[in-house]
Amino acid sequence: MKNPSALTPQEQQHIDSGVWFSRLSAPLRDDILGRSVVKRYADAAPLASRGGPADQWCGVAKGAVRISSVSLSGKQVVLTYAEPGTWFGDIALFDGLPRTHDANAHGDTTLLVVRKADFKELLATHVELYDALLRLNCRRLRLMFDLIQDLNTLPLAARLARQILMLVKSYGVTQGNEIRIALQLAQEDLAQLLGASRQRVNQELKGFERQGAVRVEPTRLVVLSRDKLMAIAER
Repeated sequence: MKNPSALTPQEQQHIDSGVWFSRLSAPLRDDILGRSVVKRYADAAPLASRGGPADQWCGVAKGAVRISSVSLSGKQVVLTYAEPGTWFGDIALFDGLPRTHDANAHGDTTLLVVRKADFKELLATHVELYDALLRLNCRRLRLMFDLIQDLNTLPLAARLARQILMLVKSYGVTQGNEIRIALQLAQEDLAQLLGASRQRVNQELKGFERQGAVRVEPTRLVVLSRDKLMAIAER
């Protein structure tokens, strides 16, 4: 890495323990890190714009990246939040087309950034990277199909419960018998993820609270019973 001391130990651990990155061979991991630079962003800072040129591949070391777009009616649609350990930006580097979505920092965010030229050299040097990125994109595609199926077949309560369980997996911090979701999300943020109104999401969350599944705090969700959430998700 050009400046390895720029990553804190916790940030380095997020990168090293990422599910995808940790399965790469040691030489490939070292080469990726050696070609990376550390960049830090404040909350809401723009990272990429839809229609803009694709010039870098990124790994999230801290915080999150909100991937979104704007509908024809002008409404923001949030597709996902890239969590620590996640790498993104490779699709546009492969096909050479402009960026498909907007990307913004969500909270104070640290990225490892690989320039387009270095990304191409990595591909030329490590055939393994092609296979690894193919598997990564197959997983993304499967997740997208699952989300489309849920959107067309499940009621909002079930989709909301599943989304909260996904957030628990990525950002859950266990505190006694509770699990606090470390990612700060307002109800409007949840509504954008689910393609629903904030009012409807608020109604469902109040129902979850009455059932003892969650506790709603300002910009935070606390899971009181994973089992109850799973039961709602399966309805």
